[in-house]
Amino acid sequence: QVQLVESGGGLVQAGGSLRLSCAASGRTFNMYAMAMGWFRQAPGKEREFVAAINWSGGITDYADSVKGRFTISRDNAKRTVYLQMNSLKPEDTAVYYCAARLRTIAALTTAYDYWGQGTQVTVSS
Repeated sequence: QVQLVESGGGLVQAGGSLRLSCAASGRTFNMYAMAMGWFRQAPGKEREFVAAINWSGGITDYADSVKGRFTISRDNAKRTVYLQMNSLKPEDTAVYYCAARLRTIAALTTAYDYWGQGTQVTVSS
C-alpha cells in the first residue's frame, strides 16, 4: 500500500516562508522510479499544478505563478519531497497536495497515480 503524507502547512503572514514535506511509504513504492509533484486547491477552485521533480532531482518544472518563489527538491534516501515556499502571497492560500507518478514529470492532475491527503497553507495579508 502506497502512502504519501504531507506536513508543514500552517498560517503565515504575507512575505513569509513555509517548507512542506511529503513522506512516501509502502513496500511497492520505488522512490527512484517516481516523479513527484505538488498541487494545490483553493476553495471553490480546481486543483492546480504547482511544481514537479523527476526521480533524480535533475529536472524540475513550476507553475508560472510560483516561479522564483517556490523550490521543489527531494531526498530519495529519506523518501521525502519538499516544497520550499518563500515570499508567500494571500493567493497562495490553498490545500497543498503531494502526488507521485512513474517516470517523467507532468503538470496534469490526471497523470498522477498516488496522492496524499493534503496540508492547509493559509497566508494572511
